[in-house]
Formats: sequence, structure tokens, C-alpha cells
Amino acid sequence: MYLSGIGTATPEARYTKAECLVAFQASDWYARLDSRAHLIARTVLQRDNGIEARRLAVDTLAEVFHIDPNTLAQRFVTHAPTLAADAARRALAQAGLQPGDIDAVVVSTCTGYLCPGLSGYVVESLGLRGDVQAFDLVGQGCAAALPNLRLGYALLASNTCDHVLSVCVEVSSAAMYLDNDPGVLISACLFGDGAGAAVLSRHATPSRRRIEWVDSSSLTIPAQRQALKFEQRDGMLRNILSREVPALAAQYAQQVLATVLGRAGLNTDDISAWILHAGGRDVLLAVERGLKLKATDLRYSAAMLREYGNLSSAFVYFVLEAALADDAPGGWWWLSSFGAGFSCHGALLKVDE
Repeated sequence: MYLSGIGTATPEARYTKAECLVAFQASDWYARLDSRAHLIARTVLQRDNGIEARRLAVDTLAEVFHIDPNTLAQRFVTHAPTLAADAARRALAQAGLQPGDIDAVVVSTCTGYLCPGLSGYVVESLGLRGDVQAFDLVGQGCAAALPNLRLGYALLASNTCDHVLSVCVEVSSAAMYLDNDPGVLISACLFGDGAGAAVLSRHATPSRRRIEWVDSSSLTIPAQRQALKFEQRDGMLRNILSREVPALAAQYAQQVLATVLGRAGLNTDDISAWILHAGGRDVLLAVERGLKLKATDLRYSAAMLREYGNLSSAFVYFVLEAALADDAPGGWWWLSSFGAGFSCHGALLKVDE
């Protein structure tokens, strides 16, 4: 399998941490939460937490604090299809393909629910063929990009498809919930909205930098399910984020990496570019230490986190796009995501110079 095109999309509105803090203090929610919650919000939004700004699908930050099931559901149905289609168009354009060339589309999300699913909206918006194979994956959280890509790999390997469109889209502002729980508050300060897409092809495109999917592996640890997940409360999604997440991410990222590198006869020093999900600054630092990397090794993940926040499943498409735009050295690249489950996934890519 080859990744022949990458595309990303975000809402136009960019909001800094400072702006978010001012909006929170001006909202009705500020008075509804306790003094400890105020301290947590100020700490996260005033100190360097690795995030400077986020893109959110709202015209004003005051809208973020309209937290009720109908408002959030409408935000998702309004913006998720548009973001998904915009990212997909850019991936198609980079691949030099037309909508009619796509044989299957796989769409992942965890921040909203539609039936019929988002894949149908992407089919409609892009004008994909009526006989395109369409799949919707839900409930995999921040880790979803790699399972999405692995399904694309299986479809191509089945010889029923030449080109598969992979899309991850998250409207995190449609999964907003506030209360006095520290994990809930930190989540509200970390996540942004966006979509990423990739065109997956059976054969490489000679005129473009070749990105070949070589091998992959996954871990799912149900015993750690409570550490990171969504739950339903008051008809809305409420994010559970525990203190154990950075350590878990580092532990399982190391295991997945060791498995794949062992099969390939490689070691960490052979990796020339690291395309990692960054759940937050503390997660990124824990992964850096766990994999025995230099801070510069994770520069693309850190740069995307600073500018966009945690984009959940879409994040790794942004990191991959940044590495390609920077002409990162070719050779072996490592692509990895982790999230709800607790789950962790990794893939070894071979990239031309």
C-alpha cells in the first residue's frame, strides 16, 4: 500500500489560550464551577502546556459555552461533513486523482454520531461513484487513524480496490462538557476541531514522493479502558482523562514499536522521521522519554500540537503533512497513534528521498 495523497482541513476561526480563558471567565459556567476548577483552568490556559491556539467550529468563543445536547449535535452535523470533504478533496488533488477513481472510503470519528454515517456525506459531497464501498468506524478515539488505514490496507490487499480514501474527522467542540472534574476541564482546554485524509493506493505514483506502508502492529488493553474514554452523561459526551494516560501511552507505544522494528531487523536509530499523535505536552514528553528520543525527533508533533491542539484521530495526518512539507529525510518513518481502549497502534513506512 502507498499513501499517494494527504489533505487536512480545519475551521477558519483560530482561538488562543488567552482568548479561551477570557471567554471562560465571562461565561455563566465560571460561576457554576468551584474555585479549584478556576485554578485548573487558569493553570492550563496561562502556563506553557504545549498548545498556543486551536481551531474551533464556532463564530465566537461564547458559543462554546452553550452546552446542551441539541446544540452540540447540530454543531457536529453542520461541520463534520464539511471538514471531512475538504480534507478529502485536498488529498485527492495531491494524489492527482478524480472522485471516480476512488473504490472505497473509510471515515472515522468519535465526537458525534450520524445515521446514515459520515461516509455517505463524503460520497455525496465529493461525487464518488454510487458503487463505492463505504465504511464508518466509531468509538476508537484519538487512536482511530491507524485502524482506519489498516482497513484501507486490507481492502487494497483484497484486490477489490485500487484506491481507498481514508478520512478522520473530529468536531471536539461538539463533544464539550464542563464540570469540576480535573480531567474534564483539562480536556476542554486541549482539543481542537479538524479533519485529515489520505488516498491509499495499490501502486505508487511515479511523479510523487513514494510513501510505502511496510508493516504495522496494535495493542488493545481493556483493563485500562477507564483511563481514557467517553461516557454519556445528560445526553452528551463526557471525556474521561486520567493522570495515567502519559505513562500508558509511552509504555504501549514502546511495545508496538519494538514489535515492528524487531520483525524488520531495525532499531530506533534507523527511524528518520517520527509521525506521532500528541495527546498533550505531558504525553509527548512521556513518549519521548519512553522511546529514548531527542526533543527534535518529535518536532512535527510538537509544532502541530502548539498550533492546533489535540485534534484526536485527525492529528497524525497533520503531522505527516508537516513532515512532507518540510522535506523530512527519507528512509524509515514511524507512524503511531494511541487513545481510548486503551489502545496503541504503529506502522513502519518506507519513504523515498
